[in-house]
Amino acid sequence: MISKFSKNIAPDVQSEIALAKELETAGDLAESFHHLENAHVLGQESTWLHVKVHVLMFLWAIRQRDAKECIGQIVRIVGAATKTAIGLVPAGNTGGSNISPFKKLSISPEHQAAIIKAKGSV
Repeated sequence: MISKFSKNIAPDVQSEIALAKELETAGDLAESFHHLENAHVLGQESTWLHVKVHVLMFLWAIRQRDAKECIGQIVRIVGAATKTAIGLVPAGNTGGSNISPFKKLSISPEHQAAIIKAKGSV
């Protein structure tokens, strides 16, 4: 069963994923990954979306032949699949292997507003 939050935040996550694909196709790899990070911040409280974004990050890393990112994403896919449902997600974490998977980060006001709206608090 997909949660209300997952359904409500999915368009925002999908928008970031679409931007990531466009930018990667255009050759702007850093900005492409940045939009995957945005998708991660937005969707990390949804097990389905959290795992999906980490899989997309893993596939991005494969295409870039980035072994460090590949390994980091494998660890994060397992963590997302097993820990999200019980609430073990560090808010604001961008999901890349350059950040500890346990580190909380600040969330932009725009992303915070989207998350609050998706939760039905606004």
